[in-house]
Amino acid sequence: MQTASFNGVLKTIFYFIAFYYVFKFLARLFLPIMVKKVVEKAGENFQQQQNQYNNQKAHNKEEFVNTNSNSTKPKETKKVGEYVDYEELE
Repeated sequence: MQTASFNGVLKTIFYFIAFYYVFKFLARLFLPIMVKKVVEKAGENFQQQQNQYNNQKAHNKEEFVNTNSNSTKPKETKKVGEYVDYEELE
């Protein structure tokens, strides 16, 4: 079994700190660009879904208008029952 030397421990700590600062620096450079691209992509996807929904809604509305224009029957209102006025008993 090998024991860690003091120099090895210091070297490892130095590498961790160096990696941390390099990562932090690169994140400041590239993270805003990446976030901007992700937001733009999400906006495009949302716009595409909205257009599909509007097209589908317009298509369904056209079908609904066509089916109603052919029928000449007025709609019947259904009566469920008669109104009952309840009185309180003492």
